Amino acid sequence: MEVVNKVAQSGLVSLDLETLHEGIPLDVFDLKDFLFMEYVLKEADFRAALDAYDWEQHRGHYLTVTCSNDAIIASWAFMLVATKCEGVVKRLFYGPKEVAYSQLFETLLDAVDWSSYEGKRVMLKGCSDIELPQSVYMGATQRLLPFAERIMYGEACSFVPVWRAKK
Repeated sequence: MEVVNKVAQSGLVSLDLETLHEGIPLDVFDLKDFLFMEYVLKEADFRAALDAYDWEQHRGHYLTVTCSNDAIIASWAFMLVATKCEGVVKRLFYGPKEVAYSQLFETLLDAVDWSSYEGKRVMLKGCSDIELPQSVYMGATQRLLPFAERIMYGEACSFVPVWRAKK
C-alpha cells in the first residue's frame, strides 16, 4: 500500500512569518532602570549610567527603548540612548516589545515579493517560537489579498480558511 502525502499534493504554500526576522533577537532597554528611584531623570547620573552600561550585549540585535512606568522622560534621554546604540544594534525602536515587533514586521513585510504568491493557496503558519502581534498576520493578509487564490491560518493538518478569491 502506497502512502500518499495529500498535504504535499494540495499545492498549499506555508508561510512562516516568524522566519522573516531571521532569528535576530529583539531586546528591551527599559529606561526606568536608569532613573533615580525609577521615576526621576537626573542628567549627570543618567549619562554616567549609560556610559557604564554594557551595550555589547545587544550587538547585532534589534533593540526597543521603553519606560515601563509613568515617569516623564525628556526627548534628549531617548536621543542619548540612540547615540550609544550606533554601530551596535541592527535597528532601534521605541516602545513596548509588541509595538516594536509590529514596526519591525511592517518593514519586513514591505520587503517581501508578494507577487510570488500569485494564484496560490497560502497558509499563514499559526504556531511560532515567538509571539507575533496580530498586526503581523493582518499585514500579511492585506498584502496577500491581491495575489493569493486562498488564504488560510494554522498548520497544514489543521487550518482555518480565512479568504478565497472570487471566481
